[in-house]
Amino acid sequence: MKPFPTRTPPPCAMTIAGSDSGGGAGIQADLRSFAAFGVHGLSAITAVTAQNTCGVTDIEMLPQRIVRAQIGALLDDFRVGAIKIGMLGTPALCRAIAETLESHRGIPLIVDPVLIATSGASLSRGRLVGAIRQYLIPRADLLTPNVPEAEQLVGRSLHSRDDLLDAAHALRKRGARAVLL
Repeated sequence: MKPFPTRTPPPCAMTIAGSDSGGGAGIQADLRSFAAFGVHGLSAITAVTAQNTCGVTDIEMLPQRIVRAQIGALLDDFRVGAIKIGMLGTPALCRAIAETLESHRGIPLIVDPVLIATSGASLSRGRLVGAIRQYLIPRADLLTPNVPEAEQLVGRSLHSRDDLLDAAHALRKRGARAVLL
């Protein structure tokens, strides 16, 4: 009689981001992407949004305490192979997340600095750009800003291919190991 084969659990990835009630972005989109590649998705929700394809009508940021607790619970129980950060909302939450992840530097970190919804609605409060520069870019294995986000991160308009290359190099100088712009 053959023994039952042991099944290897799928790899796990964590997304730390906002919840998009329309399902087109945020936690929902990240979990679908993970599943498409056979990855078990874990999530720590930073904000709940009321939005659809027309726009964002409301945002409720979650307290730092609950975001830290979500991240801690997942890291205590799962073997996380990568972490992707999206919408953070506030500088204080950005700093709290960076501090929570400090003792897990061996886990690759992808930072998608979500600042504005596709509809144009602001998804951040306060000086979030400065907090991302200070706390997350130096820790990012991969930084994935879109052009408007990169413009905010480097503090200038980007018009040409050369501008984009210069911006990517500037973001690498701030500490990101790789930039996909």
